[in-house]
Amino acid sequence: MTSPATPGEAALPREPSFGSAFDAVPTHPLALTPAQTTATHRLPIRFTGSGSEYFRIWIVNLLLTLVTLGLYYPWAKVRRLRYFHGNTLVGEHPLDFHGDPKKMLRGYLLVGAMALVYALAGYLSPVAGTIAFVIIAALWPALFKAALQFRLANTSWRGLRFRFKGTVGGAYAALLPLLVPAGLIALLVMLAPAEAEKAPGSFGFVFLVPLTVLAIVPWLLWRVRKYQHDHYALAQWQTELRAGPGAVYGVFLKTIGVSILGAVVFAGAAFLAAMVFGTAAFLFQDSGGTGAGTVIATVVTAVAAVLGLLLVQMLPRPYMMSRMQNLLWGRTGNRTLRFRSELKFRPLLLLTFKNWLLMVFTLGLYWPFAAVAMARMRLEAVSVETRTDPDTLFDQARPAEGDAAGDAAGDLLDFDIGL
Repeated sequence: MTSPATPGEAALPREPSFGSAFDAVPTHPLALTPAQTTATHRLPIRFTGSGSEYFRIWIVNLLLTLVTLGLYYPWAKVRRLRYFHGNTLVGEHPLDFHGDPKKMLRGYLLVGAMALVYALAGYLSPVAGTIAFVIIAALWPALFKAALQFRLANTSWRGLRFRFKGTVGGAYAALLPLLVPAGLIALLVMLAPAEAEKAPGSFGFVFLVPLTVLAIVPWLLWRVRKYQHDHYALAQWQTELRAGPGAVYGVFLKTIGVSILGAVVFAGAAFLAAMVFGTAAFLFQDSGGTGAGTVIATVVTAVAAVLGLLLVQMLPRPYMMSRMQNLLWGRTGNRTLRFRSELKFRPLLLLTFKNWLLMVFTLGLYWPFAAVAMARMRLEAVSVETRTDPDTLFDQARPAEGDAAGDAAGDLLDFDIGL
């Protein structure tokens, strides 16, 4: 159902439309002529990075981070983000990252101190650990909002800074439903060992916790993503996520189905392979062979089992990643702008399988090449469509946007916590 248009929206032409999912999203576009808003402009995303270039950045970052016992990590992260942002072209214009490593170091030290306090408190007693968890949970939503604000305020496109317009109250509303049950589960897990011998239902408790988590995680994930996607802004554009929690539950259930199907197929294939190779080895040995057939069959079966098990283990992640990206970004936009995401499961699965194999064979040195290949596939599956001419929008928005970006970047709570 479409809500009534506001007076500011009445002048915006209805065609071309992006569909009912976005027609009802309120927006406040700049004053544009009808000719400037009737055409649909598509902005493809290209990624121009290469594995060899990123390998040099990655290996230096890794060595300096190890030498400095982790203190160089914020500077390493800035170098990485500037490389990936600079090679991400939206409509042939690259993104840029302007983050200050010193502010990021402050955030990492704070999170490290919080983790240390929690670990020490949990070591002393379950009650102290629970109290520390409650204190950290009370602070985390504010830090989460600050991290999003920092990342967006320090990312730019065509000279304009992005903004995150979410509030601290919105962050608490999104995250507390996640932290409260997590705290209760953590408390029950800590208390369970002491009562395990007295509690006859402790065996059921082991299954109750995963089922409870599975039941609420999709809803909690939707709340967090809703908070994020509702508050991304650039110039006069602000996005909104037009997907409900039911769609996220659907992705989770389908992922579970894919996992079960993969396990069944793998078990059936392993059984047939064992039968075939076992029969061949028996016949070969029975005919006067030396037993070489048995060795070959065993090796081939073992290799096939490892590869098949690896494939089954990786199957859920690419499926979840592709479906969730398409859902979240395909439903993000407003009446003037929308995203499209067409990430395919099969190519993503093959790329994931290839990346894992090469990382195993190279003892991890293929990681930078894998990261670049994954970024290219995921980014280039996304495009942006807008009913507003980007050149006109930027020409009119740039004078006012400069001051706003400066204010956002100077906020006291702007620091990175590792998102």
